[in-house]
Amino acid sequence: MPTWKSRGLRGSGLEDMINLTNNVYREKALALIQKIPTPITPITIDKETRHITLAYFDQKSTVDYIGAVQGIPVCFDAKECKAKRFPLANIHEHQIRFMKEFEQQDGIAFFLIYFKDEDRYYYLRLKEALLFWERKESKGPKSFDVSELTPDYFFKAKNETFIPYLEMVKKDILER
Repeated sequence: MPTWKSRGLRGSGLEDMINLTNNVYREKALALIQKIPTPITPITIDKETRHITLAYFDQKSTVDYIGAVQGIPVCFDAKECKAKRFPLANIHEHQIRFMKEFEQQDGIAFFLIYFKDEDRYYYLRLKEALLFWERKESKGPKSFDVSELTPDYFFKAKNETFIPYLEMVKKDILER
């Protein structure tokens, strides 16, 4: 059973920004997106700080966020990448499977990737992720380079805390 210790909060800065963005979207009645907690079983708790220091994951999580944008179901997973190559090991088969099933129910599934060194975000549509995933499964590269991505789906944060991903959702809807 997988465990975490010090690596459990990787990407929490990105998730904090997404959570702030989701609050703005909710307040403006544009979307209702919820963070899905990863189910864990605590093993060790620091008595002074009351923080969990060792835990087991109860089950594989599906995606980080799920909700609705103007009546359209959406789900997405947030990923961070320091380099210009994104390792597909950061995407798990159960996530791909869930997202495919989600889109079969007329939802929209995507990955929101933050490329740290470039300080920009990428809206990776499921159909595009599947191309890279299937290439990997066919013994191709186990990663993709930013140069392989559709330029129109890159964007930047606004005010350093607001991630305007709904603009990309709208673009995705119009192109379907």
